[in-house]
Amino acid sequence: MLSFLKLTKLFLYSIIFSLLLISCKGPDGKFKLPGGDARKFPADPALRVKKNLEEGRGFKVNDVFKGPKGGVFDFASSNELWRASLDTIDFMPLSSVNYSGGIIITDWYAADRSLSSESIKISIRFLTNEIRSDALDIKVFNRKCNNMSNCVVKEINDELAPELKKQILKKATLYKQEAQNKDKKNN
Repeated sequence: MLSFLKLTKLFLYSIIFSLLLISCKGPDGKFKLPGGDARKFPADPALRVKKNLEEGRGFKVNDVFKGPKGGVFDFASSNELWRASLDTIDFMPLSSVNYSGGIIITDWYAADRSLSSESIKISIRFLTNEIRSDALDIKVFNRKCNNMSNCVVKEINDELAPELKKQILKKATLYKQEAQNKDKKNN
């Protein structure tokens, strides 16, 4: 029984070793060093390490022990159109906000409590991140209720949606100019 285990281990080791040896061959059947031509890499080991790290071929041992890192989600705050949209409708409660899906939906809102039987809801879809007139699809819905269970909801096509779009585009343009001015100062 013991010899069978030894033979099995020997067989597995020989397969693994041969696979490792075969993987060093290039498509033409010749053995090649990983990384290609040695003349293309600096002779100094510190410079070689630096170049490999810049090209994403290695890692630093210190980085492994720093623990898991979260993703970087600063893109939503750097998108001027997104920020301008949220700032324009900041007086309304939000029902659904999804940056990756490109949509903002407000909750039903009534400006005057005495007119609580009538409220509006705004939906903003982002068709592109560029600041231009066709970048946004804004829909405004009106809800009129006789009592809590009898409500009529209609999309309204008055001046509110174009006015919101105009305000959002103005703010987004200002935010973009501020960011460009800030970049110029930093450079």
